[in-house]
Amino acid sequence: MKFRVEIKIKPIDGMLDPAGRTASKAVKTINIKGIDDIRIGKFITMNVDANDEKSAEEKVKKTCEKILFNPIMESYTFEIKKKKKMKNDKI
Repeated sequence: MKFRVEIKIKPIDGMLDPAGRTASKAVKTINIKGIDDIRIGKFITMNVDANDEKSAEEKVKKTCEKILFNPIMESYTFEIKKKKKMKNDKI
């Protein structure tokens, strides 16, 4: 079974975020009001082949924890969606 996964990785609250700080300053320099504390992270999508959603979840967690995020500086969340078979999908 194929699953589509969306992963969001963001800096831990309180952790220095230089890109977010730069973006926050830039918003002020172009005179946009009402926006502050911008945090910049990563958005990752991937396909997972697994027997069921629980197995897909285990694969995603393992991938995140071993490769995609740094637990000292970042946190992550993910959402698993069943992938719809498309005309061009390989069997």
